[in-house]
Amino acid sequence: MADPHAKMTQATPQEVIISLLAGLFAPLLAIFLIVQLVLGIQEEQQADTTSEAAQKATLARIKPFAQLVALDANAPRVEKAGQEVYDAVCSSCHSSGALGAPRFNNKGDWSGRLGQGYDTLVKHAIEGIRQMPPRGGDGDLSDVEVARAVVYMANSAGASFKEPAVAAPAAPAATPDAAAAPAAGVENK
Repeated sequence: MADPHAKMTQATPQEVIISLLAGLFAPLLAIFLIVQLVLGIQEEQQADTTSEAAQKATLARIKPFAQLVALDANAPRVEKAGQEVYDAVCSSCHSSGALGAPRFNNKGDWSGRLGQGYDTLVKHAIEGIRQMPPRGGDGDLSDVEVARAVVYMANSAGASFKEPAVAAPAAPAATPDAAAAPAAGVENK
């Protein structure tokens, strides 16, 4: 049975129209605000193609990933300095501390390693240790170049190692034919 005291109210057409419009307005307003937010973010993200930084970034993205270098096999090898080796090979891991590498110029990272001594550090750099490949991944580096890079990095963290000296290139041996007697068929007068 229905409660005799309850009043049944019926919505007027005006109330139905207002509630219908209010129900549609809220989602439309939300969609409009989201579109405005996305457009504002995209407007801020447009690249500035006139700046020098943007041009450098573009050149870095399109540079070739390999280079062909023709070297004379008979040319004397010029040993690189420690900083040159660091910049070319070691900095990719040691500047950021990637894969647990001790960071350049960070005394805390190097303190335990410096206690191992120069010879151990150079041995580990040449043979590789943990995540570090032998010679930092550049098999063309000589032992002297690797040692110079180790000295450069360790000294930046407070060590006082001396760079290894390079042995002077051996003088070409005199051939026995050069000092031989005059060629056959030539008379001395």
